[in-house]
Amino acid sequence: MKIRNQGENEKNELNMTSMIDIVFLLLVFFVMTFKVVEMEGDFSVRMPLGDSQGAADPTDLGLKLRLRADSQGRLASMALNDSDLGTDYDALRARIVSQIGSTTPTEEDEGPELEIDTDYNLRYENVIKAITAVSGYKDGNEVVKLIEKIKFAKPRR
Repeated sequence: MKIRNQGENEKNELNMTSMIDIVFLLLVFFVMTFKVVEMEGDFSVRMPLGDSQGAADPTDLGLKLRLRADSQGRLASMALNDSDLGTDYDALRARIVSQIGSTTPTEEDEGPELEIDTDYNLRYENVIKAITAVSGYKDGNEVVKLIEKIKFAKPRR
């Protein structure tokens, strides 16, 4: 007597409809809850192009920030227009506020321009901290913009 297994003839098919429904529901959820935020660290920075014959007149710049490094690449001193500030970024911000004021520039007035002159071996984190100090600060829930135009001089070796 031969016993037949009747389970072999039955095929199990997966119902994909519910899985597709769940995928579309998740897609709709993520699209509806997505919030676009302002990019952090969005600076108007112009890097030097190298040795160019038609270089701009350095007397046109209003502010010049000099960042000096020690042999390990740490910040040794800062000077804004030849006045020494030590290594305190709060003192740098206070000096910028005292020189340009805390008023936001209007549409037609582009505001002051700052040139940052660094040593070649200065760590990048110090440059970012200096840019953060001169670009603005938060006063409660309000953002006060200081300098939006920042240029870089060629790094000194």
